Amino acid sequence: MTVVEKILARASGLPSVRAGDVVEPRVDLAMSHENAALVINQFQEVFEGTGLDAKVWDPSKIAIIFDHRVPAESPKTATNQKKIREFVAAHGITKFHDVRGDVGGICHQILPEFGYVRPGSVVVGTDSHTTSHGALGAFSFGVGATEMASAWALGIAVNVEAPATIRVEVKGAFPPMVGPKDLILYLIGQLTAQGANFKVLEFHGETIRNMSTSGRLAICNMSVEAGATSGIVPGDEETIRYLREEAGVVGGIDCVGPDADAQYVRTVEVDVSALVPQIACPHAVDNVKPIDQVLGTRVHQIVIGSCTNGRLDDLADAAALLRGKKVAQGTRMLVFPASSRIFGQALDKGYIHDLMKAGAVVMNSGCGPCLGVHEGALGDGETALSTTNRNFKGRMGNPTGFVYLCSPVVAAASALTGVITDPRKA
Repeated sequence: MTVVEKILARASGLPSVRAGDVVEPRVDLAMSHENAALVINQFQEVFEGTGLDAKVWDPSKIAIIFDHRVPAESPKTATNQKKIREFVAAHGITKFHDVRGDVGGICHQILPEFGYVRPGSVVVGTDSHTTSHGALGAFSFGVGATEMASAWALGIAVNVEAPATIRVEVKGAFPPMVGPKDLILYLIGQLTAQGANFKVLEFHGETIRNMSTSGRLAICNMSVEAGATSGIVPGDEETIRYLREEAGVVGGIDCVGPDADAQYVRTVEVDVSALVPQIACPHAVDNVKPIDQVLGTRVHQIVIGSCTNGRLDDLADAAALLRGKKVAQGTRMLVFPASSRIFGQALDKGYIHDLMKAGAVVMNSGCGPCLGVHEGALGDGETALSTTNRNFKGRMGNPTGFVYLCSPVVAAASALTGVITDPRKA
């Protein structure tokens, strides 16, 4: 069996699972953000007319994180957040991260950071980028509000069809100024946006073994942009190190790997040693080009952050390029650390000072301009260069805007010039 087939078999109490089997696995963690307000409505409907108390199956296995609109930008959002707070208190949900400067952040950073995700677990979330948590060896995937309401009530994911798996074998060492974001953009460009539909991307190879958890989170986060149900890196020594040293996990950690004779629908091989910085061009994430094809493109807004590239190493890379320099006139730069903890660490190390001194505006941890409903919307016809994960028409709040996706070093180098710039020549 593949990693995901083994995880599903164990969670479903079955001796084996094959791609195409429909199972109902036990859920180890169920995550929502502000859309928990909609899940609450669906959850209450589940119990209507039953005479049963509307109680969640296990409050310790539900996580709710406010991140998409923080602080609330409208009375409607504020009222929904109030509704969720009341539900959380009534049901004793402890994995709740409110609008706070000490334990706040983006859901896909909070879950690994606080040790909520373990290898071999089943994680569901009402957000498409729940694929992120495969970085820790979990089968983690997005679901709708109705499916989440069922999970809250029953503790299982209903009618899950076991996905087939594409094995991605990655070898080589990254050249300077090239990294995991370039790898996943390149892979999406090769697979296309539908190339992994209803499948899992299972990452292997020396490059992955040598990759930090931060890099693994970036590649699993964007696996969904190739249509994948999930991305997954089988748990290994780096997984254990991260959970012990950075997430503070104690107790047993059970890593799950594929069988030697696991069946894959396809194997994709990538050698990163010759990889160059990659850019996803408007208006599709699979519209990927090497950077030399878009050099000099005028940029009005630079964004560094999000659940894809808002971690400490991302901020460190950007600060190193910007230190002692200035963001180009006519270009604005927004920085969104992925969590309050990362924000604090970046403060302690001087990265925030370097970024602000250069002219960047550093915002509170959250999803900010990525989805375009809160901070950092684009003006008519403006162009953004961003480390986020989507560039569809209307992303960043304006259907007449243009969004290019890149790595943190490309974003930082381009901030200095006001045009898309190769960081290898900055």
